[in-house]
Amino acid sequence: QVQLVESGRGSVQAGGSLRLSCVGSGYTFSNYAMGWFRQAPGKQREGVAAITNMDSTLYTGAVQGRFTISRDNAKNTLYLQMNDLKPEDTAVYTCAADSEGPSIGAWAQGLVQERDFKYWGQGIQVTVSS
Repeated sequence: QVQLVESGRGSVQAGGSLRLSCVGSGYTFSNYAMGWFRQAPGKQREGVAAITNMDSTLYTGAVQGRFTISRDNAKNTLYLQMNDLKPEDTAVYTCAADSEGPSIGAWAQGLVQERDFKYWGQGIQVTVSS
């Protein structure tokens, strides 16, 4: 049974940094693409970043240059380093896994899409205060 569990400090002031972690179990972590998504109050969930099993990365425009996705296969852990945080980054952040991940088309368009990921964590609240 695939399980994804997120963790990390939940609140920070604007301009600060946070690092989220996601531990995967029940599957061969190193073989799977992983992603981070977020859902702000009153908004739809949106993709943030993705990383393939070969460590290729993809970011949405809103976080490009501020967030870094990475993975440690020895620890079955996915990370999201978030720098220069803004109040609009406040959301529930969720990690996701899939045996394939973003399609070639999605990759070409720079899209991190929910439909490309099969397994999901429970999510963790991140609050950025001004």
